[in-house]
Amino acid sequence: MADRSFKPVHVGDEILERFRRVPIATVWGAVNNQLGVTLPYMEGVRSFTPGRRMAGRARTLRFLPPRPDIDAETRQGEESPEYKAMARCGPGDVLVADLMNRQYAAIGGDVKLIQLKMNGAEGLVTDGAIRDLDVLEEENYGLIVYAQDRTPYGGKPWAEPAEENVDIQCGGALVRPGDVVVGDGDGVVVVPSWYATECIDWVEEHEGVEAFVKRKILAEGVRPGKYYPPTPETKEEYRSSLGNKQN
Repeated sequence: MADRSFKPVHVGDEILERFRRVPIATVWGAVNNQLGVTLPYMEGVRSFTPGRRMAGRARTLRFLPPRPDIDAETRQGEESPEYKAMARCGPGDVLVADLMNRQYAAIGGDVKLIQLKMNGAEGLVTDGAIRDLDVLEEENYGLIVYAQDRTPYGGKPWAEPAEENVDIQCGGALVRPGDVVVGDGDGVVVVPSWYATECIDWVEEHEGVEAFVKRKILAEGVRPGKYYPPTPETKEEYRSSLGNKQN
């Protein structure tokens, strides 16, 4: 760990595509067990676009409790934090909003979020709520959506957009601008940008080993505990099997 660079990096589309093909349970295992990040999973955040896997670069937005001075500083039309955050989102990018775990406070509705549609963004994630989801689907916004719940409310009386492109929390997980957020039916895991390539390499091999183990269990009709969790010897057997296939 001492030799590792923690400098944020741009995560390319090829890496994102690889993340879209793997389960977040294994991604969580890499970030939690291999890297040692204790809280990379967004608790209470679930998919509202079932069947769609998500992997994107985080563009962050922080909400804070409303107060007249904050409102005066931040509610500036096109230059307000929410629109500036969405302006950063293009293909492969995800708007991630810290709504302080307020279950029914909305990140936004169809009019505001049309900016994400116009920009071709991957989707949005919040530990608050999503508003106008039916409209987003009927008008083909194309966004992958993760939230705590659905709501007819706006942000008030709980929250108003206050800062963008800053470190935030979402569902208890730290999210820094440019981190990779990976989602499937189990929820969302955050991968530091500087760990993304190492992470997906480990995840893909781990998935390969587990598939190899399942084949052995089924072929021999044995209890899973004979081969699972995989031992170093089983992993070497798996790697050797790849070499044999290439030959």
